[in-house]
Amino acid sequence: MADVLLDLPRELRSELKEPMGDIYTDTAALLSDAGAPLVAVGDMVTYHLLEAGRVPDLALVDERTKRSAVEDDVTAAITGFDRTVAVDNPAGTLTHELLAAMRDGLDGDGTTLVDVEGEEDLAALPAVLMAPGTASVVYGQPDEGMVLVAPDGGVRERARSILSRMDGDPDAVFELVERAGEDS
Repeated sequence: MADVLLDLPRELRSELKEPMGDIYTDTAALLSDAGAPLVAVGDMVTYHLLEAGRVPDLALVDERTKRSAVEDDVTAAITGFDRTVAVDNPAGTLTHELLAAMRDGLDGDGTTLVDVEGEEDLAALPAVLMAPGTASVVYGQPDEGMVLVAPDGGVRERARSILSRMDGDPDAVFELVERAGEDS
């Protein structure tokens, strides 16, 4: 059983529909504006970055897009990472296991693919807090494109605000996040 730290309440779902950064439909343009390390949240985002020749430093996938299974060719194309870590993270939650894998991926050398059993959709929120200021976090905006997020003060404040209002133990999440950011 996954150690769920936070669960997204229904009343916060609408806040997540507003993108945290600029929306791109051109992967090359996104990559020209992206910083490092590069964090990709979602199968289609990861696929498009890989197809453009860029292996994300940290990628999170769940073999689903818009609540449906991704095509086999998308799953098959998500390769080339130095290591793969499998974690459990039920839909609408953030687990200790997911956050620890993200932290290890960002703190470690090489590239990391986190293969999520469940759902990785909320991972962009802690990623914005974990990633150094030079980083970029990219996630999908359904039917619009890819959102490129620079983890600056305003975006970090928004992510922290949403996480703090989720059901569960936000302090445990912030402790994991802040340990990741100590060296950055």
